[in-house]
Amino acid sequence: MSTGTLSVGVNRSIQPESITILLSRVSLLGVLLLFGAMTLFGSLPSLETQMVIYLVGMVALNLPHGGYEHFSNLRYRGLPFGSRYVVLYLAAIAAFITLFFIAPLLALALAFATAVAKGGHGDLRVMDAVVGSSHLKSRLQRSLAAFVRGGAVMIVPLYFFPETYYMFSAYMLAMFDPGLSSALWAGMETSRPLLAGLYAVAVLVHLGWGLLAAGVTTSWMTDLGETSLLIGFFAVVPVVISIGLYFPLWYSMRQSGRSAYVHRKTADEHDGLPVPVVWGAFIVGAFATGLVAALLWVIAPNPLGNAGLLPGLVAFYTIFICIVALPHVVVGEWLDVDRGIWYVP
Repeated sequence: MSTGTLSVGVNRSIQPESITILLSRVSLLGVLLLFGAMTLFGSLPSLETQMVIYLVGMVALNLPHGGYEHFSNLRYRGLPFGSRYVVLYLAAIAAFITLFFIAPLLALALAFATAVAKGGHGDLRVMDAVVGSSHLKSRLQRSLAAFVRGGAVMIVPLYFFPETYYMFSAYMLAMFDPGLSSALWAGMETSRPLLAGLYAVAVLVHLGWGLLAAGVTTSWMTDLGETSLLIGFFAVVPVVISIGLYFPLWYSMRQSGRSAYVHRKTADEHDGLPVPVVWGAFIVGAFATGLVAALLWVIAPNPLGNAGLLPGLVAFYTIFICIVALPHVVVGEWLDVDRGIWYVP
């Protein structure tokens, strides 16, 4: 009896999803401690180095995973569903690009809100699958948890790194209308303390509600630790690096763990597609994504945002990834009620 229990415990401890969750925590904690020490000794890397780290993290490491999320969602769904999915996705991209031309400030705010939604709801589903979410008892409580997790990505660095945040936001707006920089500054100066206060209250209510609902459970303590880690990470690590490394080291790594969990749970339900079809789908998806980026580059009045090459590329890529991220969340998850990109059986 004891030997069998030990065997089960060992098997659970070495599941791929457990490893990815551990790596995500260790990675963020390591970067946090490194930049905490750098800040203490006044030896932070130059902004140019920070931008290179951002581009490597977001383009080379994180972008391929976004395509895989859609592919793993669609591979068993059938042609009619997949066709509707792709049409809705492209329509949402077209609408979002149009909004940037009509109302750039509103579109930028929506882009930042999309990052909050992606980080928050994506992490919530990882909690459901792997980490534990038994302390979240209602839909409202789960929505608050998603806001707290995702809000760390956008709201915390806005408060701690306002100058850099404003600079790159201005570059993004300048891609479509350079004359909006003063309105952007005024809006950020007004919203910064309000959003920080709202977020602080949300964190306290979220953690307090979870404690009252379930007590000092493992899932609540884990949530407390991970939430604190995220807030500390975005408060200490410069915003260009923190966002550039968060998505590959936290979001994508944890979603890979969720995918491993789901694949193990549903392995007997479906037959996998032939390898040539798998590679073909990836190639077509990569080509389509490249076309969206090329289209944005061609139609944007100032694709580099009147900035130098490196900061302009950071601004351009940020806008591009936000444009494809909105349907990633809305079409890929919220409208796909049966399965969705963050499916947990």
